[in-house]
Amino acid sequence: MKTTVQLLLAATLLATTFACKKDDTTQPVVPVQAQTVSNLPADPTTGVNPTTGQPTGTTGKYTFYNLRDNKTVANTDSATNKWDVGFRGTSVIVNGGPIRSGQGGAYVHTGTFDELTTIPTSATFAQDQTPSSLAIPAVSGNGWYNYNSSTNIITPIPGRVLVIRTGDGKYAKLEILSYYENAPAAPTSASRARFYTFRYAYQPDGSTKLN
Repeated sequence: MKTTVQLLLAATLLATTFACKKDDTTQPVVPVQAQTVSNLPADPTTGVNPTTGQPTGTTGKYTFYNLRDNKTVANTDSATNKWDVGFRGTSVIVNGGPIRSGQGGAYVHTGTFDELTTIPTSATFAQDQTPSSLAIPAVSGNGWYNYNSSTNIITPIPGRVLVIRTGDGKYAKLEILSYYENAPAAPTSASRARFYTFRYAYQPDGSTKLN
């Protein structure tokens, strides 16, 4: 009888020890990976009016993008939370606000992409209020770009990062690298505009850590 009790105690101790070791196993923290998207069309023009010199052939439609899945979203899903950001010309929209259906928001961070590792607790996310009142200003010098009226060139402002709250409430950081097809180092008037190249890092766990 004594031997049986000792065996039962030993078995219980072994099982408890194994369970504790199993519970102590922690999942490794997976760092957020940066992705680069190249030549994303943002309602590009197809020509120029010979009389006015104004671009022609635009559709007025946004290109919608899902950051989690790293892919475009059909325009027919524009009224859902399947997309996070949209691009049309120099305008970048988010899926949040009274005119949207998602939980999105954004603010323009001043600093480098790599140095932004955690969203500050003091950060205030704006939302798209109307088609002309956007969370990310589509105005030269106030948002992500500068416009040179002499050359008609759009240039991303160094040290401007778009911090995005996605359509489903997660977080990401996004840096626009070029507004021109194939991202020329020195775009000219001959460069084809409205093709975004950008990099971003998406945090899938819902936290504000971006590294």
